[in-house]
Amino acid sequence: MSLSISASNLEPYGEAISREQLRFDRDGIIGRIWKHDPTVWKTEDVEISNRLGWLEAPAAAVPFLEEAESFAAEIKNACFSRVLLCGMGGSSLAPEVFSRIFGPPADGLSLEVLDSTDPAAVLRCARTLPEGKTLFLISSKSGTTLETASFMNYFHARTRERLGPAPAAASFAAITDPGSFLESEARRLGFRRIFPGNPDIGGRFSVFSPFGLVPAALLGLPLRAFLSEAREAVGTCRRLRAGENPGANLGIILGTLARAGRDKAVFLMSAPLQDFGAWVEQLLAESTGKEGQGILPIVRPTAAPSSQPAGDRLTVAIGLAGDAALAESVNKARERGEPVISMTLEDPIELGAQFFLWEFATAVAGTVLGINPFDQPNVALSKKKTEAALNVYMKSRTFPEESSTWEEETLAFYGEKREVGLRSGFRTLFNKFRDGGYAAIQAFLPPSPETTEALRTLAGRIETRTGRPVVFDYGPRFLHSTGQLHKGDGGAGIFIQLTGVHPKDTAVPSSPEGGGSAYSFGNLIDAQALGDRQALREKGRPVARIHFKRDPVEGISKAVERLF
Repeated sequence: MSLSISASNLEPYGEAISREQLRFDRDGIIGRIWKHDPTVWKTEDVEISNRLGWLEAPAAAVPFLEEAESFAAEIKNACFSRVLLCGMGGSSLAPEVFSRIFGPPADGLSLEVLDSTDPAAVLRCARTLPEGKTLFLISSKSGTTLETASFMNYFHARTRERLGPAPAAASFAAITDPGSFLESEARRLGFRRIFPGNPDIGGRFSVFSPFGLVPAALLGLPLRAFLSEAREAVGTCRRLRAGENPGANLGIILGTLARAGRDKAVFLMSAPLQDFGAWVEQLLAESTGKEGQGILPIVRPTAAPSSQPAGDRLTVAIGLAGDAALAESVNKARERGEPVISMTLEDPIELGAQFFLWEFATAVAGTVLGINPFDQPNVALSKKKTEAALNVYMKSRTFPEESSTWEEETLAFYGEKREVGLRSGFRTLFNKFRDGGYAAIQAFLPPSPETTEALRTLAGRIETRTGRPVVFDYGPRFLHSTGQLHKGDGGAGIFIQLTGVHPKDTAVPSSPEGGGSAYSFGNLIDAQALGDRQALREKGRPVARIHFKRDPVEGISKAVERLF
């Protein structure tokens, strides 16, 4: 393992970085972090000291390995071949990283993550994952996450109807904090296994808890080597002098540059490591995006050319040794004069160290920014708006009407005023850009490789036209990741929401046993889109929506043609 961090073009910030390092050393901040001292971040201890269990998690995980690996062997011996993890945010992102980067070895299980409420995504899983061969892993710290509960009700009711109560129960396992509603439901239904989480670890810091380790064991990840990397990172992050501590040094650089206006971290990664970005994105955005501040991670690069220096960005490169293409991209960033932070890995298993390094660095950045990196004060707003929208639907069987400001046969545009076309509507939105602003494309659409590439093209075209960074992700997934930053930062973002029709829909059962249903998955994702629009507007964020009446990939492509 090597946690050597190289940095370049930091000279304009050298004095400020040195002052922070001296403050950390003078005030003993690193030692206080390891002693779980909440005053490192805030004078009032709210969601701080009871959220620091992640510091000891890599060591505490070692005794759990035998149980996790024994469970994986039990599942394979029971002739399961697939795992569907149903979860959101911190309960799903690390398992997704494991699945996409490491994949199953010859003797492992195939693991897929479901974190979309779009009915097309749910029905695809139902169609391709056979009952009796699929273990459904229901993962939620709180045990009340709306999306996860909906997935559980749907797949348990479906499996129960097809196989019977006992085989259905044997096809389900849960990971949740002790005493949660999910725990009681899993016991009532007789789930095969219930793994308790650690209540002192927040969701986005839970990779070294059962939320990360159980899926990793099912995949056949070499957990002992993975945890060995993490424990070595723990050792280096215990060094009390900030300049000798890679996690503290990284966090100080991130926080100091963010305070100076470089609050957008562009991640460049070797192709085999690219999916690590989704986990870092949630960690940084949800931890720092509050109290009018925030570090925006840009982890899905667009095709937009970058030839001009950008005064609000820094580049973070995480690469495998010998990656010439990545080295060329990093050199271009250096030549533009942008600050660059680089780390090189010899093997992907060293991500075990990277997970802990970024957790520690994020906590340190929170100290520099003067915020609590362990809470998420604005996430609840979208949830409340979604629940209100669903309640309206259940009473009236319709959502509140919105009038389009421009419409044609294949799509409708919803903005602030009547428009003469799509280009006019976007011009109105782009005029809302502030200095240091960014755009976020929020796609409440069925995830697919084709849609992702269409979104990447749209984001790149907007970035080329406006000169501002553009990020994109699927809803409701981003609500558990960057959604906190969208509403908690200084209001620098403009938002483009994409919605679509649901040619095939399916009901969300009211219980895991089936029975009645008050709404469908299509109703749920529509309510989530509406709820987040309302939340953004309540926070004064500019937002426009494009609703596709037909195929969204075709619709996005047409939008690109007409806009540019």
